[in-house]
Amino acid sequence: MINRRFFSVVLLLGALSLVLAACGEKTQEDVVEELQETVADLEGYKATADMTMNTGEQEQTFLIDIWYQADDQYRVKLENEAEQNESQVILKNMDGVFVLTPALEKSFKFQSDWPENSSQPYLLQSLVNDVLNDPEAQFETTEDHYIFRTKTNYQSNNNLPAQEIYFDKSSYTPAMVNVLNQDGEPLVNVTFHGFDLDATFAEDDFTMEKNMEQETDEESAGAEEGAAVETAAQEVRELYPTFTAGAEMADKQEVPLEDGERIITTFEGEKNFTLVQEIRETAPVSSAPEVVNGDIVNLGATVAGLEDNVLKWSYQGVDYQLASTELTKEEMIEVAQSVQGQLTK
Repeated sequence: MINRRFFSVVLLLGALSLVLAACGEKTQEDVVEELQETVADLEGYKATADMTMNTGEQEQTFLIDIWYQADDQYRVKLENEAEQNESQVILKNMDGVFVLTPALEKSFKFQSDWPENSSQPYLLQSLVNDVLNDPEAQFETTEDHYIFRTKTNYQSNNNLPAQEIYFDKSSYTPAMVNVLNQDGEPLVNVTFHGFDLDATFAEDDFTMEKNMEQETDEESAGAEEGAAVETAAQEVRELYPTFTAGAEMADKQEVPLEDGERIITTFEGEKNFTLVQEIRETAPVSSAPEVVNGDIVNLGATVAGLEDNVLKWSYQGVDYQLASTELTKEEMIEVAQSVQGQLTK
């Protein structure tokens, strides 16, 4: 009789412990498994977010519109809050990876495996991959979020080695991301405002042609954008970097073009580099995308292409090229980011 009671108590306690475990917080392994299932089941999503960057001379805030459709099609529209006349689109479809600036009718095609080649703080799949690829990831829970602290994988910038990712407990979608510097300070913040896992798309939503067009409701605004960019280019004339990695301006050449001017500035010192600026009076006629065999780099004010020892970008209607065999990738990015900081007429 006693033995029967004893075993009954043991069984009851065992069942009770299972119930309590089921009602308790999920473990790190449980959450990782849920995140994997969320990504594996994706057919598509739409999300919106704000991204604030403190990686340059001035704080930059982007409004981001993120679309994904299986298999492997992405559209990320970035609109700089301070430069709303020059939004850019990172597009990946069956034809490749593109960076588009519709207002300037400019496009670059990248020979790149973006977004898999680097951390992307605004893409669900990239954030989950960073969690999976870091065996030392730290984990904690709050009332509303599962929080992971992981290593990052920025191929062109080693100054941002870690990140904190906040996943919503109910949907397992990202709610916020803080990208941290070497001192653990957040330099990039992405805050999500909506995440639709049941999104649908039109057949041509991921085509370059559609994303280079000004939408019908924005045609008049698009014309104003183009005029504003041309005016800005004429007013800016030339910009010099405030960060030069110990170099000083050694030479400047101004080369007249049919519809503008090319300014070639040479900096010499601890590390030499050359900055080329092309200022055109009118926006170029739309043509085939310029091919870049390199990586996409976010400078803060704009998106650039890094190919070997050359960094290319456009800002307010001015085309820039920064070339150096001596600067590191991180230094090239820092020089480029500082070009927006100093106006010279």
